[in-house]
Amino acid sequence: MMLDANCCAATYGVPPLKPNHMGATPIMNISLVVTRATVLALLLALLGLAPTAHAQITDINAAINKAGRERMLSQRMAKAYFQLGQNIDTYRSQRILDTSVATFDRQLVELKNYAPTPQIRETYVLLEQAWLAYKDALVGAYPSADGAKTVLTLSDEVLTLAHRGTMQLEKHSATTAGRLVNLSGRQRMLSQRMAKLYQAHAWGLGSGQALKEIDTARGEFTTALRELSLAPSNTPALVAELDLVKQQWFFFEGALTQRTSNDARLATTVATTSERILETMEGIVGMYEQLQ
Repeated sequence: MMLDANCCAATYGVPPLKPNHMGATPIMNISLVVTRATVLALLLALLGLAPTAHAQITDINAAINKAGRERMLSQRMAKAYFQLGQNIDTYRSQRILDTSVATFDRQLVELKNYAPTPQIRETYVLLEQAWLAYKDALVGAYPSADGAKTVLTLSDEVLTLAHRGTMQLEKHSATTAGRLVNLSGRQRMLSQRMAKLYQAHAWGLGSGQALKEIDTARGEFTTALRELSLAPSNTPALVAELDLVKQQWFFFEGALTQRTSNDARLATTVATTSERILETMEGIVGMYEQLQ
């Protein structure tokens, strides 16, 4: 099949080919376009601007996964906000905040449209209302100490509703796979909640309450990780990934227990280790989602 050179050039941002002396446009240099298109795609990916497929929810396990991800994002966005306010890993923190806001927005629409019962739909209507206020606090102005107090409060309000929706969907599924998707998905949230609380405490928010909540979340994470490791439906691939999480948890937990105030190095360690464990848990949730 012959390709129009200038059509593809416009698509990939390659300068159009000029007509030759006979007025005809030469056949495009495929290797040039592919090479330049590949470079462009890589640059977009590095900048976090690569287009993503907006796949709709097709089954209950996928719904539980996305509902649980909303739960996680409620905490991850606050974490990123607190990190930006304290100049911690600012480039990555801004990217995390921007992509998380966009993902939360898109998935909320999908979940509201998918809701299999009126009660579940009502939960997502309420979540949508709470999200409007939370999003305004997150992106309406540059992070500040005063704004951080509002973000801390609203992040928990959004978490409560997102958790309710996830639990309702798990109950509706009434399957072991649904429970495992929810349980593993909650580990994602806990990883971000602990990091959020750590950064909040470092910024002077929450006083000793934040530390108590970190300790509670640590216990819940450890208990759930043990339960997931013993799940009879685990495949060899799941076992391997759960073993990796145990190793990552060792370092993440160690960082969480070092609570020296105003230590940018420790705060950065919490920021990076929380993202690593989140990435691994995302893969694990996806594996459980495929179980029947």
